[in-house]
Amino acid sequence: MSELLTRVSDLSVQIFAIASMAAVGLRYTLREILAPLRRFWAVVLALAGNFVAVPMLAFVILQVIELDQAYAIGLVLVASAAGAPMVIKLTQLSGGNVAFGAGMLVLLVVASIAYMPLAVPLLAPGAEISAWAIAAPLVLTMLVPLAFGLLLKHLAPRAGRVLPFLGLVTNTSLLLLVILTFALNLPTVAGVFGTGAILASLLFIAGAFAIGWLLGGMFGHDLRDEMALATSQRNFAAAMVVATQTFEAPGVLVMSVVVSLVTMAVLFPAAKLLKRHAHRRQNVA
Repeated sequence: MSELLTRVSDLSVQIFAIASMAAVGLRYTLREILAPLRRFWAVVLALAGNFVAVPMLAFVILQVIELDQAYAIGLVLVASAAGAPMVIKLTQLSGGNVAFGAGMLVLLVVASIAYMPLAVPLLAPGAEISAWAIAAPLVLTMLVPLAFGLLLKHLAPRAGRVLPFLGLVTNTSLLLLVILTFALNLPTVAGVFGTGAILASLLFIAGAFAIGWLLGGMFGHDLRDEMALATSQRNFAAAMVVATQTFEAPGVLVMSVVVSLVTMAVLFPAAKLLKRHAHRRQNVA
């Protein structure tokens, strides 16, 4: 039964990613999605925040909180992986600019594919990572559906009628993913109590959010929320691929799962709070 639920959970991840990215392609133009990439300093700060500041944050946390080596490697993996489809949903919940979020997502996915095989062996000596093992699931579940949605919108403008259906698929798969992730991993989470792993995860997510918030704030209020969410929502799919294919110690995967659960518990309420804050700011203005 557990094996079946795990397969359903894995399938829900793929369906969520595919439906989310296809919907973005159908809803926005390529020009709108690529618009963030024309803001040079926004791109530089996004890359620096996600691939320099966040890994450094993980390193600092590991100096403060002494974790088992496998848990420490798991945190490093998560810190090295950016660009997750969940960013789209979080941006929607926060009332932010989804097109900007999608542009940042594409940038971070491509950068993660290039970055992780180079960085992780340096951060976790002895690790050997296949670039294709990381790239394949990201390309197939994120970039290909996005490109398909953009092409379909160009060839058949009325294809936008399927957006409500894709929204239903996205929300259903997300709900299933959250429920199954918590249900299947509660024993795992219970096993890390007292190890410092949960505290380290909380500090990591809060710190990554603060990094994105501060960097986004350098361009005014219009990018702050989106940058905070894009920086704090790490690419757990990529991290887990590396954890399962590269490391024998189960604690590496366990830490990736723990951080993912803590992230969901923190960022969904945070996105709602950001939306309320934005409404209050608009009313004051």
